[in-house]
Amino acid sequence: MKFPDVPTFRGFQAPGRFEADIRDLEVVQGEVPADLDGAYYRIGPDPQFPPLLGNDIFLNGDGMVSMFRFEAGRVDFKCRWVHTPKFLAEREAGRALFGAYRNPFTDDPGVRGLSRGTANTNLLWHAGRMLALKEDSHPVEIDPLTLRTIGSWDYDGALTSATATAHPKIDAATGTLVFFGYAAKGETTPDIAYYEADADGAIVFERWLTAPYSSMVHDFAVTEHHVVFPVVPLISDLQRLKDGLPHFAWDPSKPVCLGVLPRRDPAADVRWFVGDARFASHTMNAFEEDGRIHIDMSVGDSVVFPFFPDINGTPFDPEAATPYISRWTLDLRSATDDFTQSRLSDVPGEFPRINERHAIRSYRYGYLGMQSGIPDPTMPPSASGMRFDLIGRVDLATGTTTTHYVGDTSATQEPLFVPRRGASGEGEGYIMALINRYGEMRSDLLILDAENMDGKPLATVRLPLRLRNGLHGTWLDSEDITEHHASREE
Repeated sequence: MKFPDVPTFRGFQAPGRFEADIRDLEVVQGEVPADLDGAYYRIGPDPQFPPLLGNDIFLNGDGMVSMFRFEAGRVDFKCRWVHTPKFLAEREAGRALFGAYRNPFTDDPGVRGLSRGTANTNLLWHAGRMLALKEDSHPVEIDPLTLRTIGSWDYDGALTSATATAHPKIDAATGTLVFFGYAAKGETTPDIAYYEADADGAIVFERWLTAPYSSMVHDFAVTEHHVVFPVVPLISDLQRLKDGLPHFAWDPSKPVCLGVLPRRDPAADVRWFVGDARFASHTMNAFEEDGRIHIDMSVGDSVVFPFFPDINGTPFDPEAATPYISRWTLDLRSATDDFTQSRLSDVPGEFPRINERHAIRSYRYGYLGMQSGIPDPTMPPSASGMRFDLIGRVDLATGTTTTHYVGDTSATQEPLFVPRRGASGEGEGYIMALINRYGEMRSDLLILDAENMDGKPLATVRLPLRLRNGLHGTWLDSEDITEHHASREE
């Protein structure tokens, strides 16, 4: 077997293709805080076999879950593939059977009609279930202790959309899960299905709407009383798939459309706010204030993905694609349909996270991977031109950005905020981030004091192996893990 000799499959990005258990990882600097008792989970694409068509994009790999289990100052490691129907069919065949990213017309005829989902983008803990998520399919439940795949989860048949977002939101005040599916009636359809599930995991509200055009709706925004669906001009079209072209393409002639709905209102009209073309990927948080909705997202002037082409053939522009954490403000009292944009930090950044206890309401701090902009000749080339060599904290009260440099020949993956046990302050906690050590071809887990971001790390945990770039993750307290297993054994 041989993977193609292209950047997606070589160097630090070479497929790992392993499952592992490592007890008591080496702490090479500092000490692991004793009150960290639980597990940090992250997930990302790791292809089981070389691509069917000879090449592929990073986003199309099989989901691989990693778990770092913290207990009494020790850290254990475990990683397992998510056994999706796609994964199992290909394992049985001993080769790839599914073709290009989100293009069923390129699949082996023998798997026609089988779910193409890879469960590789995010992890959600809600109502006693750990779910692996990918926006083109249904969630897949996994065991939070063993990482064993339990199976697809459709909310006991109540999930009628063909898809479910990889970026659901939990209302911290009520435990309600708010989520949606785009392309909800099948690939390239403009339909969006919006759901709410109660704290016990039962879907209690469903509402369908139609977007102005079919596009990637990767994330969305939720406030106390509203949901907002950002439709950005990374468009999709069925004929493109039939012609064998990439699933998405950038069309700068189309506007950004922000669809606003009152939460749990079955009859209210969607109100669309409209602005010039730009690309937005991940939501940091959103909240309401005096009749306005504020949405804080990573925003760039153009698409961040070099593998999704401009429809006019314009070459990828790394500078235009550079994202900054920005605020979109929608005035619900206004008679116009425009919205404003303001930059929250002048340091480029992506993969924003917050203290999730402050989700959906006014907050102060955001944490994200950021770019210093300082050239590092020791780094391998990046197709997007991005290298997140900083872990940043944006203080919305003071307007300041504090950063931690992760080192030469290194880059950070998504940072995660973990609240300190017993803490009540929004910023009291830890930042965890997996660090790519390109020179040594391996990974470190960095633990920072969230209130002292520019200080020395509290601990550096060394992995004796390389974890290729992942996407998103979550933290689970040990009590939740224990209660999950107790409930399953009853």
